[in-house]
Amino acid sequence: MEPTGPWLARHTARAPAALRERVRQHVQSVAPGNSVAETLAEASREALRQVERDPTAGRPVALDLLAADALITLALLAQAQERPSGLDGFATDLLQHPVGRGD
Repeated sequence: MEPTGPWLARHTARAPAALRERVRQHVQSVAPGNSVAETLAEASREALRQVERDPTAGRPVALDLLAADALITLALLAQAQERPSGLDGFATDLLQHPVGRGD
């Protein structure tokens, strides 16, 4: 699988610029995982942690929520491409640990 940057750029090319940028920021804020899918999953958790830290319901929080949603979707797509046989377990882990892992 390609490094996260090129993969992410290709799969977010049609997204609105503000959302693409926020997704990229969250990906850059986490340590790379063993796979693109793991990196994106951790970035989705970071986006959700950001929402929890900012209880105001303003536009930045809404963008973080949209980014978290996009990152979860992208993580599932990457997992399906990298190792389809592990998609079920990967999806289950995302649902059971949306935020956590070191919290």
